[in-house]
Amino acid sequence: MIYRPVPARLPVPAGLGRFLVLSTVFVCAACGLVYELELVALASYLTGDTVTQASVVLSVMVFAMGIGSLLAKRLRCRAAFGFGAVEAGLALTGGLSAMALHACFAWYGQAKPALVGFSLTIGVLIGAEVPLLMTLIQRIRRQDAGGAVADLFAADYVGALVGGLAFPFLLLPVLGQLSGALLTGAVNAVAGGALVLWLFRGDLTARARWSLIAANVLVLLLLAAGSVLTGPFEKAALQAVYGADVRVAVHTGVQDVVLTGGGPGGQPAALFLDGRLRAGGGEASRYQEALVHPAMEGPHRSVLVLGGGDGLALREVLRYPDVEDVTVVEPDTAELRLARTDPGLVALNQGAYRDPRVRVEAADAFDWLRVRRDSDVPYDVVVSDLPDPDVTPNAKLYSQEFYGLVARALAPDGRLVVHGGAPEARPHTFRTVDATVRSVGLRTVPFRVAAGPRHGGRSEDWGFVLASRSPVRLRLPDVRPYLRSLTPELLSADGSAEARRKEEGLLPSTLMHPRYGE
Repeated sequence: MIYRPVPARLPVPAGLGRFLVLSTVFVCAACGLVYELELVALASYLTGDTVTQASVVLSVMVFAMGIGSLLAKRLRCRAAFGFGAVEAGLALTGGLSAMALHACFAWYGQAKPALVGFSLTIGVLIGAEVPLLMTLIQRIRRQDAGGAVADLFAADYVGALVGGLAFPFLLLPVLGQLSGALLTGAVNAVAGGALVLWLFRGDLTARARWSLIAANVLVLLLLAAGSVLTGPFEKAALQAVYGADVRVAVHTGVQDVVLTGGGPGGQPAALFLDGRLRAGGGEASRYQEALVHPAMEGPHRSVLVLGGGDGLALREVLRYPDVEDVTVVEPDTAELRLARTDPGLVALNQGAYRDPRVRVEAADAFDWLRVRRDSDVPYDVVVSDLPDPDVTPNAKLYSQEFYGLVARALAPDGRLVVHGGAPEARPHTFRTVDATVRSVGLRTVPFRVAAGPRHGGRSEDWGFVLASRSPVRLRLPDVRPYLRSLTPELLSADGSAEARRKEEGLLPSTLMHPRYGE
């Protein structure tokens, strides 16, 4: 049976009514894209793998939109009521999605099932919008299907553009993840409810009208309650992940920085970057000791630190009195500010940024090396203290092109040391870092040390690659400062064990073909 829309009884002229429907399409499309981007952003923040998580979210949502479109065919005879119900459900689900995913991650340690569930639900509801809106717009004024589809999708795509730009430039920086999603849900509910309850009120029975009013009021109340509870919720979630003594927690746009302890209560300070303990206790200090001190065997008058904005690797470099100058290249200005001003972090890095030998460049390491002049004085040591290579946005900082730029900045007998990820958990990633460094003509020795625990009690090894143009030896300098947790025996044993496991023939990772996710 072919469904033929019955002309609607509107309180306004048909032309104005049609404009109001297209305006609602515009608003709902903007909200829908914000929900999609919110899920992608949350997935990458919580799990780290941007490409995989974005692919999962978008593919599941597109599939679900097709299912939603098919299901909406049954609602066309009650298109106004169906659209109102869909928008109320979408506003509630999308608005609370960020808070729900954070809760799953904080209290259960796993957000992927919830991520797939929300992607499916939101996709089904977004997919149901178009058939219902097509029915409503045809009820205002009949036109050929091609023209109606063109008008509808034009409003939809322009709305998606606005939502796509509003998310990174307005909602995320001004309101944050939780409040941004809640506000989007409220806008979604108001737009959908107003269209149906006012413009198409003649299509609703008294029971349907009051049902939609009650549903929208309930949705707005729940979203408002979520907005009021955002602060306590974030605090409780942080304490569930990091313990009760969280003092500073910021997402800088580059990474999550959390500082615990170091306050008046007397608890020792600890620094977490993207959930991984980086300083605070002997095991965490072992990371910086293993990263820096093997590379200091040999000339080290001039040192370049790539990343390491927390100042902890810099602290270890400055413990050598014969170091004359150190350049730190770090794009995260928020982390640099904390490293200079936060009492707990300043105590951890021992005021490294106050040393007159230190020069700071707030820049992307790849871009900074690219514009560096060949005539500049080369560095005896380059310390690459960058985030894990298997996080997609960082892949260029572990590419063949990047290490070619680093090699150009090295002195003829200089050494490079690279943080290469977790050898046990991600052996392919670690071995690919080694192969990529070797591809630019450097000789390497990969090694690892036992790591401190991550939040949630998990523990992983830290992997490093030491490289030089000449044959490189994995050893600590004979004249070195006191090391709290790293011993020559531990370093040499880890180095020889990992060297035996090194695979020959691995292809390097390049900008055109990143290989860390393979």
